Amino acid sequence: MEKDEIRRSYQPEEKEYDERVIDIARVAKVVKGGRLFHFRVTMVAGDKNGRVGLGVGKAGSVTDAIAKATKRSHSNMKSISLYGTTIPHEVVGKVGGAEVLLKPASRGTGVIAGSGVRAVVEVAGIHDILTKSLGSSNTLNVVKATFKALEQLKSPQEMAVLRGKPEEELKPFWERRRKNG
Repeated sequence: MEKDEIRRSYQPEEKEYDERVIDIARVAKVVKGGRLFHFRVTMVAGDKNGRVGLGVGKAGSVTDAIAKATKRSHSNMKSISLYGTTIPHEVVGKVGGAEVLLKPASRGTGVIAGSGVRAVVEVAGIHDILTKSLGSSNTLNVVKATFKALEQLKSPQEMAVLRGKPEEELKPFWERRRKNG
């Protein structure tokens, strides 16, 4: 009986984060004796409730790189402002040559996005959004630009505090935006 109880206590717990590997790239370092090859893994993790993190790991093997990226994505978690199933307002994020536009969408639209942006917004818990990737298609920079855009989001409550107005005064504006968007 005691051995069974011990085994039950060591059952692996369910994952609390949705994790997605976005990109696996083989990178090379040129040294005197030739080229050294490693793998770079880009991944995101999120709780599908407004918290999302980016992790990049490099190692000699893919499994080690994934382990590093997973650990980093969990430690780099950030909260973002959501507005129901979408985002509160339009934002643009830019990193290097990559530029990402995120627009709120009405309920039922779904996630209209490319692979890198789609992974980020889905693990963040956004169900309705319109996106457009402008400029460079470098996957890592597109994902970083998406994170930069998501960090700029402000909820109606935050905007009311910044403007020094009561939240009720701003609410009609947000509702109007939501109906038109």
